Amino acid sequence: MTETTARPMTATPLQKAATVVAATFLLVGVLGFIPGITTDYDRMEFAGHHSGAELLGLFDVSVLHNIVHLLFGVAGLALARSWQGARAFLIGGGAIYLVLTVYGWLVDRHDQANFVPLDMADNWLHLVLGIGMIALGLALGRGRDATTVRHH
Repeated sequence: MTETTARPMTATPLQKAATVVAATFLLVGVLGFIPGITTDYDRMEFAGHHSGAELLGLFDVSVLHNIVHLLFGVAGLALARSWQGARAFLIGGGAIYLVLTVYGWLVDRHDQANFVPLDMADNWLHLVLGIGMIALGLALGRGRDATTVRHH
């Protein structure tokens, strides 16, 4: 007899990792809207490289940038509910961040194409995030975890 049981979204190490990463994106998105944690908050633009606000005084942010973090976090939490979704979030999301890194390196900081906005600190953070997310997805997602389905 095969019994499939419902598991909480943190049932596997892969799902736990995806949940932590997604929650971190949510936290960063919220912090980007808090004056003081975001310096020069009054200079924040909706989008574009003219936004003068910086999260923690280091990372350029805009309203759009913060919304993207929030949406990425919500999507990650939804995907973390399943093993396949968690793996897709970590590997696919990591790939997106690597593409964003390359984009940030190729586009001049003051160019109109820098709509997120991105700066060198963002680029390095995106590189680390991309590599880290893919590494987590690959390392923890090598084989389907046996705890998700039990056979009797």
